Amino acid sequence: MKVSTDSTLEGSIRTAVADVGDAEKGKAGLPTGPVANDQALVTDYPDGGLRAWSVVLGSYLAFFSTFGLINSYGVFQDYYETTLLRDSSPSVISLIGALQLFLLYGLGPVLGRVFDVHGLRVLMPLGSVITVFAMMMVSLGQENQTYQFFLSQGILFGIGVALVFTPGLAVIGHWFRRKRAFAIGIVASGSSLGGVIYPIMLQELIPRVGFGWAVRIAAFLTMLCLIVACLTLRTRLPLRGRIHLSDVVDLEGFRDPKYTLCGIGAFLIFYALFTPYFYVEIYADFRGTPGSISRYLLAILNAAGIFARVIPGKLADSVGPLNILVPCTFVSGILCLCLWLPAKGEVPIIVFTALYGLFSGAAVSLIPAYIASISPAEKYGARFGSIYMLVAVSTLVGTPTAGAFVTTVDQAHFARLIIFTGVLTIAGGAVLGGSRVLHSRKVMFKI
Repeated sequence: MKVSTDSTLEGSIRTAVADVGDAEKGKAGLPTGPVANDQALVTDYPDGGLRAWSVVLGSYLAFFSTFGLINSYGVFQDYYETTLLRDSSPSVISLIGALQLFLLYGLGPVLGRVFDVHGLRVLMPLGSVITVFAMMMVSLGQENQTYQFFLSQGILFGIGVALVFTPGLAVIGHWFRRKRAFAIGIVASGSSLGGVIYPIMLQELIPRVGFGWAVRIAAFLTMLCLIVACLTLRTRLPLRGRIHLSDVVDLEGFRDPKYTLCGIGAFLIFYALFTPYFYVEIYADFRGTPGSISRYLLAILNAAGIFARVIPGKLADSVGPLNILVPCTFVSGILCLCLWLPAKGEVPIIVFTALYGLFSGAAVSLIPAYIASISPAEKYGARFGSIYMLVAVSTLVGTPTAGAFVTTVDQAHFARLIIFTGVLTIAGGAVLGGSRVLHSRKVMFKI
């Protein structure tokens, strides 16, 4: 079993200390050599330091430049409906964005296991190249040729992002334990910042340089971020054996009721989670909100999501991920029913957008943190991937289902979409609450 060594002075000191520790263990009749070193790596997490935080930086930039673009799909949805793909229905256009999410999460089981065995050395470079190439192909898409965008932006881009997303998130578990939720929250906030920068960039560039060059400029920014990510991301824990088909999806985790409820809750939440990301700008236009405001709603939503990923993650390290996630999920659903549903003017729409971004973002960072807390370290990648296999199905059908509610743009059809979003989100929170009760019924119990 190979363990990567640190070539820095700090790594040399750690190696020397490990050798002394091995000698002492040998005197006491305890395990020595590589096995003992592996055990030490698993139990002794850095939880900080230059190398650990450089990994967080790399993952942050990876999320910023990939998931940030997915969070910006509302800009593409609006532009395609009004300009480039006018002959296609909103449901069909939203399916392009849904395909990205489906592949991102659906490939999780396979890529999680590949990460457990091979680490980052293939996944990150390959994913980076595919992601940038896919964006370049999107920039060449022709008017009303919907299949071209399905192939480039839906399938190819979705595969590239998946190759970056799963290892970029799973590697945090190699470096953090006590501060894991906080670290994951910082990484996940990169997708929110990307969801602020990319929409503004695209909406400002498209009228000036055209759709093609606007997307190419975004692709160059993505390439720069992914180069830095490839240089800074690294694994720490020992890699695990070979890939077996039986290990790709870790079904044993579903024997644990808490893990099963987590999967069901995640399915319901993600079925509806991205609906406002796709349709809040369209709803604002329907309500007559000035374009100078409506085109920045997606940026506002994602800007609020920055705090939604970092602050809950920091609190979750103190009180537990579920104790933060469950209330945030309930509030997200209530906001849809009590604020978005009756919203008619620009002020309530803006308030809803900001608050929804603030509370709904917790699901992105805290569900992975909770999975990590109930999974063995050596199976975290596969367990994480198994849950997100369910999420993949829900994201694939979620936004097209929402699009089917607004075949006619009027208040009655939008009301159905909003109620659908709110009810499913609350239901997902209730299921996660059931998982919380299985741990303990004590209010102050940390989980």
